[in-house]
Amino acid sequence: MSGATAASSRSRVGFLGPEGTFTEQALLSQPDLAAAELVAYPSITDVLRAVHDGEVDLGFVPVENSIEGAVTATVDSLAFDTELLIQREVVMGVQMNLLGPSGVDVGDVQRVLSIPVATAQCRSFLQRELPGVETVATASTAEAARLVAADEHDGTTAAIAPAVAAKLYGLDVLATDIEDHADNATRFVVVAPAGIPAPTGHDKTSVMVFQRADAPGSLLTILQEFAARSINLSKLESRPTKKGLGQYCFLIDLEGHIGEELVADCLRDLKSKVADVKFLGSYPAAGEHGPARRREVEAAWRDASVWVENLRGQIA
Repeated sequence: MSGATAASSRSRVGFLGPEGTFTEQALLSQPDLAAAELVAYPSITDVLRAVHDGEVDLGFVPVENSIEGAVTATVDSLAFDTELLIQREVVMGVQMNLLGPSGVDVGDVQRVLSIPVATAQCRSFLQRELPGVETVATASTAEAARLVAADEHDGTTAAIAPAVAAKLYGLDVLATDIEDHADNATRFVVVAPAGIPAPTGHDKTSVMVFQRADAPGSLLTILQEFAARSINLSKLESRPTKKGLGQYCFLIDLEGHIGEELVADCLRDLKSKVADVKFLGSYPAAGEHGPARRREVEAAWRDASVWVENLRGQIA
């Protein structure tokens, strides 16, 4: 990676720790990030605050899961608490495991520790195999494994965590693949205090849109800006504005880059019609390149723009 998205061996990259989290595994899949100085933080908000305050150059955090949806700690921190820009996304398949001390069986477990988004991905397993089990929230999956390992005399507590955490903390894998759906994947993002990576032709833009008022048709007004330009939305999610019941804003991921005239024109019009638009970043999208439809629309938009300018040029 180059430009604002790249990390060097001199960079400091904060991530959700401790060692052995899914976040760390995803981070290590990126060669430039893996070569940097890695700094583990106990929570997602701690990572993002560290980037915001300049303690580290980049942050690496989960933002969305295919089963449970948005990781609200990340979304809300980016929307309300920090001024950071997404630099890239990384998508990794996630396999949940039940880990416990040596000699413990699944039937012995009375308490399960994990980060809430991981526990929620395993509801069916817990209800089927451990009905009535107590679930306890921790800051990360690896922290759950560490806590279970630290209390070596407790034979009733287990953790939901990656298999690598079992090796790191000396635990046994009591059950594998315990997530509710086989196609379980988590999307992670790299964030920085500033900088927008150059367009690659396969990009995504994230914005938070704030309505002027909660009124009939207000969401339609927002969506029409994208529909009129044939800009595809890959995510639309409402989040409370923290200002009162019934007051919501919208997290939107769209195909394209702010450097493209079509996307820039859309966001320009949108910002003029709503209370505010917070730009969260334009960055390389993970996965295979999308279809050529957006490029065709972009070309048509440029042709239409030339036509309008030619007409305006005839004004006496």
